[in-house]
Amino acid sequence: MLFVGNSLTYTHDLPATVAAIAESAGDTIRFRTVAGPNLALIDHLNGATDVKAVIASEPWEMVILQQGPTPAGICRDSLVLWTTMFDPLIKAVGGTTALLMPWTYRSEMSGLDEVRISFEEAASAVGGVFIPAGEAWRLAIAADPSLGLWGGDNFHPGGTGTFLTALVIYERITGHDARDLPAKAFAAGVAFPLETATIRLLQEAAHQANAAWPIRPRISRTRISRVAATC
Repeated sequence: MLFVGNSLTYTHDLPATVAAIAESAGDTIRFRTVAGPNLALIDHLNGATDVKAVIASEPWEMVILQQGPTPAGICRDSLVLWTTMFDPLIKAVGGTTALLMPWTYRSEMSGLDEVRISFEEAASAVGGVFIPAGEAWRLAIAADPSLGLWGGDNFHPGGTGTFLTALVIYERITGHDARDLPAKAFAAGVAFPLETATIRLLQEAAHQANAAWPIRPRISRTRISRVAATC
């Protein structure tokens, strides 16, 4: 599995955390990460990373694409276009394209619906997989507003936020119910101290988010705006 993204992916090492969750359940997930600070998907394609060479180097089963919260309008249209540029590279090695829906700043969670639609549309455009991490954050916070999902800047994930995101990914890509996992938490790929009740709450939120949103959304698009390189 290949993760392509920015600091939302490498903070607390989301890919290694997914792998640690899998190992705790007796599964094996092998991964590689291509990520850099403040990168949108187009930045990877334009040479900010060696992502094209990395994609071509392995028969990836899935490539998970992540960028920051993307609103409606030209930024959404750009995300869809950039995803369609990635998809042939991924399909050429036999892989599936997946879109990881992020969360927002703590103060901007009211805009999460627009973020979800952007990533659903991008996944739909290539027949790819939609991973509703941001929706799991919304469910978890609704259940317990005191959860420390965010880090100190109220945008990047804390260890708990990375663990929740990893639970969503693990369940979506394996089909194994997150609620059946051991009551063990991980961040940065290693054990992370959380109360059992909190772990169970996060597992439930991950499962409910995946249950609520189709793995392969079908959304008809009628318009693509002029692309802006600032999204």
